[in-house]
Formats: sequence, structure tokens, C-alpha cells
Amino acid sequence: MDKELIKKVLKCYDYPLIIAIVILSLFGLIMVYSSSMIAAVIRFNVPSDYFYQRQKLWLIVAFIGFFITIIVPYKVWANEKLIKFIFVVSPIILIAVAFLGHTANNATSWFRFGGLSIQPAELVKLGLIVYLAAVFANKQKRLADPVKSNLFPIYYTLFICFLIAIQPDFGTAMIVLVIASSLILSSGLRLRLLFKQLLFFMLMFLMMSPIIFPLFGDKIFSKERMSRIYSFLDPFKYADNEGFQLVNSYLAIGLGGIKGLGLGKSIQKYGYLPESHTDFIMSIIAEELGLFGVTFTLGILAFIVLRGFWIARKCNDAFGSLLAIGISVMIGFQTFINVGGVVGIIPITGVPLPLVSYGGSSLILFMTSLGMLVNVSMFTKYEERYKKKVKTVQKLQKKGLTF
Repeated sequence: MDKELIKKVLKCYDYPLIIAIVILSLFGLIMVYSSSMIAAVIRFNVPSDYFYQRQKLWLIVAFIGFFITIIVPYKVWANEKLIKFIFVVSPIILIAVAFLGHTANNATSWFRFGGLSIQPAELVKLGLIVYLAAVFANKQKRLADPVKSNLFPIYYTLFICFLIAIQPDFGTAMIVLVIASSLILSSGLRLRLLFKQLLFFMLMFLMMSPIIFPLFGDKIFSKERMSRIYSFLDPFKYADNEGFQLVNSYLAIGLGGIKGLGLGKSIQKYGYLPESHTDFIMSIIAEELGLFGVTFTLGILAFIVLRGFWIARKCNDAFGSLLAIGISVMIGFQTFINVGGVVGIIPITGVPLPLVSYGGSSLILFMTSLGMLVNVSMFTKYEERYKKKVKTVQKLQKKGLTF
């Protein structure tokens, strides 16, 4: 490859975004160790650095995925064969996990291979973003048959959400629905068409409810799921059972104050706050590092999300723009769901905090997705900086002007 071209490409990478991603993922690794060191010994009977070592391995794999997607041109992911593969495989693996998956916390959402757990719904999130971005960016098909080409992806998305919801994993299903909705609205579809479909789905739901609720009512309104609603509405009333987690999350946040107790000095992680290294890692950040730690974490996440929207706005390619929107919404909305559950403004859903919580599947998903976002940014900047210059020079040369 031409050395001059490589230099130009390297100059166009979004280094502030890359640095933010690297800093937050390394910070997450530190917090996983701090939040899990006691639970590892007391609750899981493993060495204190067990979750840290596992997360470190996952982070290495995630960085490999990150650098691959940084290098590979993002338009490769719009390949028709790959889109068809995503379209076929996504529902198959979700159906497979429903029958063959591992059950934990009353949800069958994981494949277990020895000590390795993989959550297919996390991978399907990214697959759906790529699929919808490619489909809605394909103007030829949309113009050829505007009704069918626009409505079919919506039906497909609802089917994917349904397969995730029956695991049951309503938190992830909600995130997928919001991501898809943002892409559908950003694609330029007529609001009149969307409104008609919304009315149609509401009518279908009312007609199907006598069948759905008898079949899936026990899963939808299970005792554990309803307890989350009760504990959300009045956590202190149920502080000895269902509200235990949320009350201790409040205590962790309150103990941290502005400055925090100090890194590694959390009290709540001594068995008082379950899932302290996964869903409630933000509570430990608040307790140990105080308001400064929370602001630092949310500040970097906000920067990544806003940078993603800025990239989407600058990108002239429809696929790249939609890809950036989907990834940004995924990170932003998942952060809201996680933090909202931790501070009690929405019911607890068991969704990890992007790049920070313990978990291999989610970490690989986010790092790979962000690699794509960085790649979209690079190509957008390259086109803006160099291709426009070439076109300008060519126009001037045609007019007989030279330098």
C-alpha cells in the first residue's frame, strides 16, 4: 500500500474518540476488580481476582475486534451476502437459545460452553443495526417498492424483539426496539405510513392478547418480574426482600457523597449489594469515587454518544450515517436503562453499563461496534479533507488554472 495513503488515513482517525473508548474500557477493568474482589471470595468461592482476570481476557478479545473494525472499511458490512446471513442467523440463534440455552435469574438467555457464557441477544443487537442500516440505505429497492421494502424490516424487527422478550429479557428487547425505532425514523420514512402501522400493531395486539396472555402470562407477569415493579414503586417497604438491591444501591450512592470513600474501600460490596460488578457497578463507582467518579464515567459515555451523532450528521453516505446513529443510540439508551435502574427512576432490568460492567458478550459487542463508528468517522474525515481537494483541483485544471 502507498505510504502516502497510509499517512493520510492515519491523520483522519478520530483520536479523541479512540482515547475516550480506551480510557473508559480500562477504567471499567479497574472497577470490575474493585467491585468483585469480595464477592468472588465470599459468594463464588473463587480467588479475589477471578472476575478481573476473566474480564482482562475478554478485554483483549474486545480490543482485537475493535482494531479489526477500525481497519476494515465500514461499507464491507453492507455486503448483500453478509446482510442475508445476518437476516437468517439472528432469529435462528435466538430460537436455539430458547430451547438449548442456560437459565439464570429466570431467563434463558445464555449458551454455556464449560465455564464460558455467551449471550446471543448482545450479538443480535449489532447484527440488527447493520441489517437495518443496509436495508434503509438501499434507495433502489425502496423506490422500486416503497411499501414492501419499508415495512418488511419493521416486521422483522418486531419478530426479533418478540424472540428476545420470551427468554424473557424485556430490558434487551426494549433496547433493540428503541435502536430500531431510531433507525426507522432516521431513514426518512413517511410518518403517515408509520402511524398507520402503529395503529395496525395495536389492533393486532388487542386481538392476539387472549392467546398471548394465557400462553406467556406466567413469564410476563412472573413473581420475580412483578417484585421488581413493587420494589421500584416503594423499595423501602420491601427492603428485606425485593427492594434489598435498590435500597443498598441508594446507600452506596449516599455513602460516596462528592469525593467517595476511596478506590477499593466500598462497604456495600461486602455482600450487601448483589451484582455489584455487573448491573450495579455504577453504585460502587459512586460509593468509592463519589460524584467525581460518576461524572467522569457518564461524561465519557456522553462524549462517545454525542460524537457518534456528530459523525452521523457529517457522513454523506446513508449506510454510514445510519450505522453511526444505531451504535450511538444503543450505547446512550443502554446507559440510561442501567443508570436509571441503579438510581430507581425505572425498574431494574439487569442491563450492563457499556464498557464498564463485567461481561464478555457485551464488552465485545460494544468495542466492535465502536470500532465501526471510528471507521465511519475516519472515512468521513478522509473524504472531506482529501477527496474534495482533488475534485477542486480537477475543476480548476479544467478551467485552465494550475498551481
